[in-house]
Amino acid sequence: MMKRKSLQGDMCPIARALDVIGDWWSLLIVRNAMLGTRRFSAFQKDLGVAKNILTVRLRTLVAEGILEVQPAADGSAYQDYVLTPKGRALFPVLVALRQWGEEFSFKPNEDFSKLLDKRHGKPLRKLEIRAEDGRVLNQTETTVRLAGAQA
Repeated sequence: MMKRKSLQGDMCPIARALDVIGDWWSLLIVRNAMLGTRRFSAFQKDLGVAKNILTVRLRTLVAEGILEVQPAADGSAYQDYVLTPKGRALFPVLVALRQWGEEFSFKPNEDFSKLLDKRHGKPLRKLEIRAEDGRVLNQTETTVRLAGAQA
């Protein structure tokens, strides 16, 4: 089995983010945590992931500050995995992946789960990338520079 290369020292923020959350199990764990899953057994049951893989992913997400371990809310001897502010900040990332999946991963008329605004019960508006002045931007209207480099 090939060992995964660490991207921790890469200059690209996308590469560094993928070093932490770039496998599907980690993002699915975060997704389920956002939906209210807190217990190891519930993650394991809902995701169908092997216990050894789940253990490693949870340990990494805790070490990276995405999840924290707390005593079980029900007072039992179990522990809960709870999203931190860093973990909750992944919400727009998951929404972007969801919207991309809705658009490109299903056949016409194929059913899929939908993310709705709780207050109104309506689907979310498609995410937009905006310039500082509010203009909607597409990929061709952006560029990448080193932080601190002159504009």
